[in-house]
Amino acid sequence: MEKIHVKDKDFTISIRNEEIMKHVEEIAKRINHDFADKDPLFISLLNGSFMFTADLMKLINFSCEVQFVKYASYEGMNTTGEVKEMIGLKGDISGRIVIILEDIVDTGITMKHMVETLKAKNPKEIHICTFFAKPENLQVDLDLDYVAMNIPNDFIVGYGLDYDGYGRNYADIYTVVK
Repeated sequence: MEKIHVKDKDFTISIRNEEIMKHVEEIAKRINHDFADKDPLFISLLNGSFMFTADLMKLINFSCEVQFVKYASYEGMNTTGEVKEMIGLKGDISGRIVIILEDIVDTGITMKHMVETLKAKNPKEIHICTFFAKPENLQVDLDLDYVAMNIPNDFIVGYGLDYDGYGRNYADIYTVVK
C-alpha cells in the first residue's frame, strides 16, 4: 500500500520492508561479531520494538537471553517529557552485558531514563541498539552503539511504531502527510 489512514491522519509509504530487513541483517551481523562469546542480555522496549526484536533475534546466531520492559512517554504524536515504567526488568543483571533494543530514539528522554535505571543495577556494560534514530531531535547525550537508520524528524508509523496505539501492524514505514 502506498498510502494508509490511521485514526485521523494520512500517511504515505517512506521505507519498504525489504529495506528494513537489509538494515536488520546488518545490525545482526555486527552484534554477532561483537558479542558471540559474551552472553549478553537483550532487553527489548515494548511496545514499539517488538517487530525489530523478533526480526533481529531470528538472526542472532548464539544462545542468548531476551527480556521485555515497557516504558511510556508519548501521548498521541507528542512526548509528555515524563517517563513511566509500566513493566520492569526481572532478575539480577549485575556483571552482565546488556543490549537495549529500541524501535526509535527520538528525544532520547526515555532511553536516558532506562540507561540510568539499568546502571543502578550494576551491569558490566550497557549498549543501545535502535532501529531508528532522529539525531536532530535528540535532547540528551546518549551513546547509540547500533543504529540501523538515521531519519529526519518526521512522524512515522509501521514496523512496530504507532500513532496512539494504531499502525504498529504494518510491515513498511509510513510518514505522516502534513
